[in-house]
Amino acid sequence: MFSLKQWQGNAKWENWVGYVKAQPENKLTPSSIEEIQLIVKQARLAKKRIRVTGAAHSFSGCAKPEEIAISLHNMRGLISVDKEEQLVTLYAGTYLHEIGDALREHGLALENMGDVQAQTIAGAASTATHGTGITLGSVANQVVAWEWVDGKGELHTQDRGDPKTDELGNALHASLGMLGIFTKLTLKVVALYGLKESNERLEFEQGLANFHYMAQSHRHMEWFLFPGTNKLQQKTLTVIPHKAMKRGQKIKDNFESIVMLNGAFYLLSEMARFNPKWTKLVSQISANSIPNTFREGYCYEVFPTPRGVKFNETEYFIKLSDFEACIKEVNDILLINNKNSHFPIEVRTHKGETGMLSPTQGVDCAVLSFHVYKGMDCEPLFQWVYDYMKKWQGRPHWGKVNKLNSAELKALYPQMDRFLQIREYYDPDKVFMNSWLEQKFLT
Repeated sequence: MFSLKQWQGNAKWENWVGYVKAQPENKLTPSSIEEIQLIVKQARLAKKRIRVTGAAHSFSGCAKPEEIAISLHNMRGLISVDKEEQLVTLYAGTYLHEIGDALREHGLALENMGDVQAQTIAGAASTATHGTGITLGSVANQVVAWEWVDGKGELHTQDRGDPKTDELGNALHASLGMLGIFTKLTLKVVALYGLKESNERLEFEQGLANFHYMAQSHRHMEWFLFPGTNKLQQKTLTVIPHKAMKRGQKIKDNFESIVMLNGAFYLLSEMARFNPKWTKLVSQISANSIPNTFREGYCYEVFPTPRGVKFNETEYFIKLSDFEACIKEVNDILLINNKNSHFPIEVRTHKGETGMLSPTQGVDCAVLSFHVYKGMDCEPLFQWVYDYMKKWQGRPHWGKVNKLNSAELKALYPQMDRFLQIREYYDPDKVFMNSWLEQKFLT
């Protein structure tokens, strides 16, 4: 989890995996909206640029602070609850792992989450971070109102309107912080619910034959396809009456995190790093070790999965209707050459969203995430994925490694020019840009 003391005590900044690094001139921790406004106004006058760094969990350079880094760690917590309308307002710096307990006290919960809970709500919403479920969208899709400070230091509020006509709402939907610094977010939530998680090992052909049925018959379903093995782990989450996770399960989860992830899988990953020729063997060992397991608890206790072994990641959205043909080719290619990757390919589903920069572009999607162990060469796999996904008009997750240039992105995002006009209005002096964002959007 994020440590403010560590963040303040180190002149350098780096993202979670340690591959994106910076040495900002200043690191600031405002405690109020007025402080944020003053910081922005001073930065604008001094022609300095600002990035809010969140929990540094993006693999891309979108949060890289080249001049002024801001943490909203001092602006956290639940502000208000409308239980009847199922609306909650949170300070933008609130971490996802803090939200579950806070909402449970009011009998409420987030509609959906990913399996990482380290991010801030602002960071997750800004990058359209997501979980899985064909009827469910991203964290960004749960936001119904925004409050933010723009590049002139002015405070704005916006309620989400009709997605067909609400241009500003569609721009704010996944803005990567380019319109300003979020201060408060209002989310549509749901009644508290429990989840039962089930895991099983399947042969690839068996899983593929039932993919659409399983995705449609479960609230949440995802795969972990082990490259070069023809095997996958299938995980489903089913709604049950809400109840706390048993203490024994929490102890078991903690033990497995320490022993299996930080222990056994770490050692296997080190083997693969020492000799990349062993990656296929390591992938096979991992696939053959998948247990049939069950977990139950409050939804926010079941969603997160411990991530004890660090990796780099790239991720693409493709049309759900293209999934079967795409994943069959991916599996066949990696059976022949696994591109020195032993981490499983994560496969999820995602409801279409209307945000101008939403990777779904309004179409229900399958999402494929490719990982490479920290310290190993990402290029063989990530370059192949970048080239291969052109065939399927794949759109990358903004918080993951993204090799596309601005021309390629504009071809995939028809509303990008309009988004950039809105960005120019709220930040004419480019206070909230960095080199990565300029390369993706302005060159």
